[in-house]
Amino acid sequence: MQHSGEAMELQSNSSLTKRWIIYIIGIYILTLGISLAIRAGIGISPQSSLTRTMTVIYPELTQGTYSFLLELIMLFLAYLVLPKDFKWKYFAGLIPALVLSVFLDLNLLLTSFIKLELYYTKVMLLVVADAALAYGLFLMIRANLVLIPVDLFVNTVFKRTKRKWGNIKTVFDCSLLVIAASIGLIFLSEIMFIREGTIINAILVGQYIKLYSYLYKKAQTRIIGGDPTIINR
Repeated sequence: MQHSGEAMELQSNSSLTKRWIIYIIGIYILTLGISLAIRAGIGISPQSSLTRTMTVIYPELTQGTYSFLLELIMLFLAYLVLPKDFKWKYFAGLIPALVLSVFLDLNLLLTSFIKLELYYTKVMLLVVADAALAYGLFLMIRANLVLIPVDLFVNTVFKRTKRKWGNIKTVFDCSLLVIAASIGLIFLSEIMFIREGTIINAILVGQYIKLYSYLYKKAQTRIIGGDPTIINR
């Protein structure tokens, strides 16, 4: 019985290690998608548009740094929304947030050579970028580990208000767009990084994740011999 318990513990540790590896890979692919979307130059996601705008206003800090600062702000706001339910373990979300920031700066450096002139090539690059971004998110969701502070904040508001999660996420994204646009107008006299690509991103990412989820479930069903109940174990 003791050997059986040790075996189960080793298996559990192995599974956790595997999930962390998947999670880190997901973060890297996510930041690669963000970087490619930025290089496409026709609009990026709400969160990226805010941090990217800040790099134009104060370029001494990198976008990865601004991204991490935003995560710190979101963690603090999550505490303000539900202070009594706030737990110390939520600080663990800063670890993947830091990794994300480092990977983002790395991928922005690696993709700095991309300079497109033709509009259709920019659209094509954005479609590829959104596919990568969505796949990164999909892997992070499948790993099912800690929430980074931005997602934690949305979940905290969801718990506090009892509203539909999708509606809260939409309001949150729109709020980031308004903030990014306002900051751009105040400091740069123009709205930056919010274009048609922002709308394309909002549409494609969700659809890509649905596609990846469908393909994953289909592949798992084949592997387990047609018993879909095992997928969610």
